[in-house]
Amino acid sequence: MSETHDGGNATDSPPPAGTAPDLGESIREVGNAAREGLKEAGGAAKAFRALLAADVSLARSAFGRAMALTGVAIVFGASCWLLLMATLIVFLSRTLGLPWAASLLICALLSGLVTTWAAWQADRYFDHTRMQATRRQLARLGIGELADSAPDPGSTESARDAVDRNAPEHDQDGNRITPP
Repeated sequence: MSETHDGGNATDSPPPAGTAPDLGESIREVGNAAREGLKEAGGAAKAFRALLAADVSLARSAFGRAMALTGVAIVFGASCWLLLMATLIVFLSRTLGLPWAASLLICALLSGLVTTWAAWQADRYFDHTRMQATRRQLARLGIGELADSAPDPGSTESARDAVDRNAPEHDQDGNRITPP
């Protein structure tokens, strides 16, 4: 055992206040802490990878089932709509005395209105597939076709406002850029 400057053993008590700890021991402690930190980070990365793989597998399975059930819903929904329209046509012609042509026209107009509304809603939802916020943030980091029109990463200016104001219509190859 080594002797301290005051005559005691190094393992008996901590060094007196005001004295620096042994540099070699401090480096070993830092090294051990770094190794433990890396070991824990590796464990966390492995756990995250396993979670991501399980999540992707679940999503893939769920997507297939959702598509199959969506097909079933479309078939039964369409047959239900056709039966409802046939019932309405019969009601309009027999009960109200409208001619068959007028009954068919009323049902066609009703179907056209529902189709127009559904197409309008679908168009609104397809706007969300453009990943607007992600594209603006990537542009702010200098990535993507909108990078030249985005503010610097440290800027307080809104990425949406800057891209809306400065976004080019076409990229350097002449391809139209879809604005976010």
